[in-house]
Amino acid sequence: MAGFDERRVYAEAARSRADGAAIDEGLRTYMLRVYNYMAGALALTGVVAFAFFQMSVVETSQGMELTGLGQTLYATPLKWVVMLAPLAMVFFLSFRIHKMSVGTAQTTFWLYAGLVGVSLATIFMIYTGTSIARVFFITAVAFGSLSLWGYTTKRDISGWGSFLFMGLIGIIIAMVVNIFLASDALQFAISVIGVLIFAGLTAYDTQSIKQMYYAGDSQEASAKKSIMGALRLYLDFLNMFLFLLQLMGNRE
Repeated sequence: MAGFDERRVYAEAARSRADGAAIDEGLRTYMLRVYNYMAGALALTGVVAFAFFQMSVVETSQGMELTGLGQTLYATPLKWVVMLAPLAMVFFLSFRIHKMSVGTAQTTFWLYAGLVGVSLATIFMIYTGTSIARVFFITAVAFGSLSLWGYTTKRDISGWGSFLFMGLIGIIIAMVVNIFLASDALQFAISVIGVLIFAGLTAYDTQSIKQMYYAGDSQEASAKKSIMGALRLYLDFLNMFLFLLQLMGNRE
């Protein structure tokens, strides 16, 4: 009887280890898919931004001048569509993804990344290419470190969420106010606080995305979670990059 109980204990322990290994493998696959989506979106945004910059600007003896396409996209009321279309896509994807097929969700995600690229083409008109590359590298290192910490830490940082969300709302309000004030000091403060907020959100979102994983999810549910997780991390990276660029970028 004792031998039977011992064999049963060993069998249950082996089954538990096997289940744990399966979960770990599934979690790694899930997180890798999230990061792949995010990296692909960033690459698409960068390619589209540079392509539209090349098509929108021409070098002359007096410096850079807008082409006809550049005038249309960035110097007419259409510029508001270019600026706000990505925001509309974020809300559309966030609220409708549960009703979309995986293919539609993927298409919407890539379309969003492309639209962001169109709106970000102007950074190549403002900052030097060298400083953009340097700040992107700094952002990548910082983001990678923070995301790795958020993934591996045993500390529960879910309590950061409300604090970071309030800080984000405050930053948005300050940015709107500074449109009218045009204060360099306020803009500097916004950029510094913005970097700190999105640094915190990178770790917070990574842990949250990890906790969203459920081994029993269907393939469709897991794919949609991966897309939404990638969107969150993409926004964290992009906003951290833009705030750092305002602080460290060299202007043309």
